[in-house]
Amino acid sequence: MASTDTTSELLLERILSSLDDDKAEDVVQIDLRGKSSMGDYMVIASGRSTRQVSAMAEKLVQRVKDEFGFSAKIEGKDAGDWVLIDTGDVIVHIFRPEVREFYQLEKMWMPQGVRASAN
Repeated sequence: MASTDTTSELLLERILSSLDDDKAEDVVQIDLRGKSSMGDYMVIASGRSTRQVSAMAEKLVQRVKDEFGFSAKIEGKDAGDWVLIDTGDVIVHIFRPEVREFYQLEKMWMPQGVRASAN
């Protein structure tokens, strides 16, 4: 039987692969273990348009369901500016670049002095 850490690692790997397949930009993963009880990892990514953001989110939720057998919670897919996908162990935020810049989630979760992504 797989441990929770192994399961969250596999889930994270599949999420990153899905985002890469769908041409997500500026993908950042943040280790939340020991920092928050909401999940083990946070992934932040950008899409070029509302259509791409929504499509990436929809495909990601379907891939998680197909491969892991559970439905992830999703918020914001219809608007496509900022989509939140909660898989339990991994929290995924997919933004349009302007919205991501406005909220700057990386700054809240990354250690000071660490650059989250290369722009």
